[in-house]
Amino acid sequence: MSEENLQPVFQIQRVYLKDLSLEQPNSPAIFLEQEAPAIEVAVDVAAQPLADGIYESTVTVTVTAKIKDKVAFLVEGKQAGIFEVRNVPENQLAPLLGIGCPNIVYPYLRSNIADAITRAGFPPVHLSEINFEMFFQQRMQAAAAAAEQAQAAGTEEVAQVTH
Repeated sequence: MSEENLQPVFQIQRVYLKDLSLEQPNSPAIFLEQEAPAIEVAVDVAAQPLADGIYESTVTVTVTAKIKDKVAFLVEGKQAGIFEVRNVPENQLAPLLGIGCPNIVYPYLRSNIADAITRAGFPPVHLSEINFEMFFQQRMQAAAAAAEQAQAAGTEEVAQVTH
């Protein structure tokens, strides 16, 4: 095997808008409201293998705007990217897919969400930057805590059965 074949490879194959939906359940009456809407934002990140050394990374954002108890609009967008990743050490693959790829994909999604909201007739919502490294660490800690809890629950069941 040549030295060249062992070099790490990371290439963007494609970035695309996978899904975008907009709901305005209380239009047109909601446009008559004078109060500014309360904005809620939810973010999710996922990655999956597509082929040998090819992965899809997705970032999903849901923006919900409410005035009092009425939904002004709800926008959900899923931006994805296809990435070639080869010869990357196993312990670096999850952070690359959970931090590096979302950092590339997210700016496209921010733009698409702002555009959809503006086209719907509302003032633009500019999503803030996301620290995907912190987001990744929090998800890893939550997964570890859930695994510990499941293991502890399994140990308790075994202890109860043996008594």
